[in-house]
Amino acid sequence: MSIRKRLSQEESRTVALEAARSILIELGPQAVTLKAVAARIGRTHANLLHHFGSAAGLQKALARHLAETICATIEDAVIASRSGSGSAREVVDLTFDAFDKEGGGALASWMLASGNDDALDPIIDVIHDLVDDLDENGSGQMRETTHTLVLMALGDALMGGPLAASLELPRNAARGMAEAMLAEAAVKAGLVPGPQSP
Repeated sequence: MSIRKRLSQEESRTVALEAARSILIELGPQAVTLKAVAARIGRTHANLLHHFGSAAGLQKALARHLAETICATIEDAVIASRSGSGSAREVVDLTFDAFDKEGGGALASWMLASGNDDALDPIIDVIHDLVDDLDENGSGQMRETTHTLVLMALGDALMGGPLAASLELPRNAARGMAEAMLAEAAVKAGLVPGPQSP
């Protein structure tokens, strides 16, 4: 995908981050390099150095970009769930997919293994903001649930398949447990109505 027209600095950054995201999903985190992204979008290595400073800078920017786009989708799902047009399972699936299919878990583990100790900061910051935005009554009751949900999603992305197989559980067992936890927490926090008693 070659870019012919002149883009603003912000547009150029966004195009580079979307290319980096595609490379991450297609080839894995080790393939997300300045050279690979530059080749994908028809820019020079120097151009990307200008925008990101280094490969670590690109990866950190990608982590933030992933977190922001994924959290926006999750926020929409949570709002839909509260209004009755969505479900806890949709929120769980989006969160788990963010770390698995979207490559967030692989990117985080790669960055940490590469010595980038603050690798998860962008993801944590965006999730923290999301939880604060969704905590309408300011009780903070959903923080523990969000913490557990994100840890479950990250762990599932990194080793969920082999672990479920070794325990003879369905591959989506963790998602089912996360769904039950999230639904119960939302009722306790008064965010959605509980089941009606007969």
